[in-house]
Amino acid sequence: MTFKTLDDADLQGRRALVRVDFNVPMHDGQVSDDTRLKAAVPTIAKLRAGGAKVVLLAHFDRPKGKVVPEMSLAPIAPALAKVLGAPVAFGSDCVGPAAADAIAAIKAGDVLLLENVRFHAGEEKNDPEFAKALAANGDLYVNDAFSAAHRAHASTEGLAHLLPAYAGEQMRLELSALDKALGKPDRPVLGIVGGSKVSTKLDLLSHLVTKLDKLAIGGGMANTFLFAQGHEVGASYCEKDMAETAREIIRVAGQNNCELLLPIDIVVAEVMQPGAAARVRKLGAVDEHERILDAGPETVERLNKAMDASKTLIWNGPLGVFEMPPFDKGTMGAAHHAAELAKAGRLVAVAGGGDTVAALNAAGVVGDFTFVSTAGGAFLEWMEGKELPGVAALSK
Repeated sequence: MTFKTLDDADLQGRRALVRVDFNVPMHDGQVSDDTRLKAAVPTIAKLRAGGAKVVLLAHFDRPKGKVVPEMSLAPIAPALAKVLGAPVAFGSDCVGPAAADAIAAIKAGDVLLLENVRFHAGEEKNDPEFAKALAANGDLYVNDAFSAAHRAHASTEGLAHLLPAYAGEQMRLELSALDKALGKPDRPVLGIVGGSKVSTKLDLLSHLVTKLDKLAIGGGMANTFLFAQGHEVGASYCEKDMAETAREIIRVAGQNNCELLLPIDIVVAEVMQPGAAARVRKLGAVDEHERILDAGPETVERLNKAMDASKTLIWNGPLGVFEMPPFDKGTMGAAHHAAELAKAGRLVAVAGGGDTVAALNAAGVVGDFTFVSTAGGAFLEWMEGKELPGVAALSK
């Protein structure tokens, strides 16, 4: 897919409407994690340097088309100013006279954050009239919110059809990294998919086994696959009603020459709590009161060897209950190995999804991966092979 970037745009004196994702964690009215604010800095800096008025559009939480004061973007303006090292003005609405007046009051190179687009019902409905009201305040549109690109909303998709549309720097970085991982990857390609439920990642698994050379399955969903193969899983979380589906995924993987890497040993405990007594078990040797809570050392060693033999890795979901030692060893061991290979230039390692990012942060290796996407739903839908409306709308 080809799309225009800011390198293609005449910016001087133009009003740039920039869709960012500032749906950030808050605590006591303050931004508690500024990762997404920092991600927007390269785009904002490029627009400022080009002489544009930078007008930021974003959503926060789910006000469902009504004004909810606790969901205002106002507290984000000072947090962004701190990250930027420059003033950030705030507009009390994203359309109408309040928005127009706020934009008129700033000059070229200034930054303005407008109020929550989801305070208007037309945003999530992708209402053409609301999109026109947004477009009235801009000369060009920049989408820098890959994490919201799976939503066909007015500010993520509708606007792109009304103004000259460009991908922001973060969007460009994200799409380039994802293309390297699944679009035109260096082979062999290894995937790691973890998490608790097969049912929530059915489309993902079904798509990946037709695209990858090897796919490792971990977390709670691995229990369902083990059960489907006749292994005892004790008191583990397991979607037993998905056993036939798991067997079908195994069959399709075989048809497509995708080698499935399921656990060959596991870590079990009778209770899921920090510091619980844990034991390594061979498959089938799980007592009825035991729960499978992590991948075993042999499984991780095999996975690390698979990474050694691969050129590209795409990772979504942990291998075990990584938040709770001692059940973090599988995820941490694999994360450190992938990071070492990526750092040495031997592996293109791309990861994404909330739990995955949290796990890699816990391992301290986010900076060593080739690319780590903070997007949740958009990253998953992209991995599933689905068209993302916000990305498709940028296509030349």
